[in-house]
Amino acid sequence: MGAVAVVGAQWGDEGKGKVVDLYASDANMVVRYGGGANAGHTLVVGGEKLVFHLMPSGALHKGAHSVLGHGTVIDPAVLLAEIDALNERGLFEASRLTISDRAHVVLPHHVLIDSLRDGRSGSLGTTKRGIGPTYEDKAARRGVRMGDLLDENKLQAKLTAAVAAWSPTIEAMGGRTPELEQIVQLYLDYGQRLAPSIRDASEVVDEALKAGKRVLLEGAQGALLDVDAGTYPFVTSSSTIAGGACTGVGIGPTQISAVVGITKAYTTRVGNGPFPTELQDKMGDALREAGSEFGATTGRPRRCGWLDLPALRYAVRVNGLSGIALTKIDVLTGLQGLKLCTGYQLNGKVLRSPPYDDLEHLTPIFEDVEGWSEPLSDCRDIKDLPEAAQSYIKRIEREVDCPIVLVSVGPDREQTIVLKPAFAG
Repeated sequence: MGAVAVVGAQWGDEGKGKVVDLYASDANMVVRYGGGANAGHTLVVGGEKLVFHLMPSGALHKGAHSVLGHGTVIDPAVLLAEIDALNERGLFEASRLTISDRAHVVLPHHVLIDSLRDGRSGSLGTTKRGIGPTYEDKAARRGVRMGDLLDENKLQAKLTAAVAAWSPTIEAMGGRTPELEQIVQLYLDYGQRLAPSIRDASEVVDEALKAGKRVLLEGAQGALLDVDAGTYPFVTSSSTIAGGACTGVGIGPTQISAVVGITKAYTTRVGNGPFPTELQDKMGDALREAGSEFGATTGRPRRCGWLDLPALRYAVRVNGLSGIALTKIDVLTGLQGLKLCTGYQLNGKVLRSPPYDDLEHLTPIFEDVEGWSEPLSDCRDIKDLPEAAQSYIKRIEREVDCPIVLVSVGPDREQTIVLKPAFAG
C-alpha cells in the first residue's frame, strides 16, 4: 500500500502528536514534511509528557525510522536538544534518523527578524522561532540547506549573502546584525554532529515505499494555516495540507493511499486572525481549562470556540480526507449548552464553507446539541460512549461527509477508540 498522511484539519493543535504516535506503532517509517520548531507535538505515554518540536512523533517507537523531509525548516540546536532528550531515555539511535540534505536551516538572524517583527503593530502573532524568515530565504533562493553545514566554504558564502540581504531590514527595526564567523563555526559543529543522518531523504522514503514498508507522513499545524489554502495572511509559511506532503517529502501523489485529518471536538486557534466560532466568555474559559489549551511551543493560551463544521468541510475538501480522527471529545463532558456551527451568514447569504476573505464579518449559525455528563476516559469501544456523545460523532460525519476513524477520549495513548486502523488498506 502507499503512504498514509496525517494532517491537521483546523488551525493546528488538534492532537496530531498523539494520533501519529499511535499510528506509528504500526509504521516502519514516520516522515515530517513541513514546518519547523513552531510545531509542538505533545505526547503522553505512561503518564509522562514529552514535547517534540522537530522530531517526528514516531521517534518513540524503536521499530520506526524517523525522517525530516526537505519541506521542513530545521533549527539544528532544537533538533539536537530533542535528540539528547531521547538519548537520556535510551530511545534514540542515529541509524533511525534521516535528515534531508535539501531541508533549509533556521539561522540566528531568522529568529532575530521574527522577534523584531513580532513586537511591531499589525504583527501576525508568530511563535518567534524564525520560521517565516527562513521560508522567505528559501523562496528568495538564498537559503542555507542542511547539506551546506557539511561544507565550510559553501556555508560561509551562502550565510554571508543571506545576512547581507537582511542587514538593512534588521538595522531599520533597531536590531544588530549577527557576527558571521561565530555562527559559521557553530553551525559547522552542528553539521558534524548530524552528519550521519544527512542524506537524500526523498530517495530513502521512495525506497521504503517500493519495498512495501508502512510509511506515515506527519503534517504540522493545520489546513486553515496553509500558506495557500488557509486564512491568509494569518497563516504559517508552508504548505500544511496533504498536497504539501508530496512537495515536502519528494514523492508523487500516487504514492499516498489515505489521508487522515485530525480535528478536536471543538475548535481552537493560537495567535491573531479570524475565528468565527470563538467564545469570549466563561464557556470559552471552561473549554480552555478543561482541555489544557496552552501552546506546547509558546505556552500561550489558545482561543477556544465551538466546533466549526463549515471549516471542517473545507478541510475535508482541500485535503481529500479519507477519514477523520476526532480528539478531545472528553473535554465536552459535563458542559451545559453544547453547540455546533453548521454554517455562516454573510451579506444575507448562508455559506456552508469559508469564503476566501471577510471571515471576521461572518455570523456563525449555531445549533444546540445534547450534552452528556458521563466520563469518557475509560471507554474503549464506540458503543461504550453515552448516546449523546455517539450522536455528536454521527452528526459530524453526516455534516462533513467523511467517516470518523478514531476517537480520542483522553491524553494518554491508551485512551483511544480506533474504528479503522491507519494501514487497513
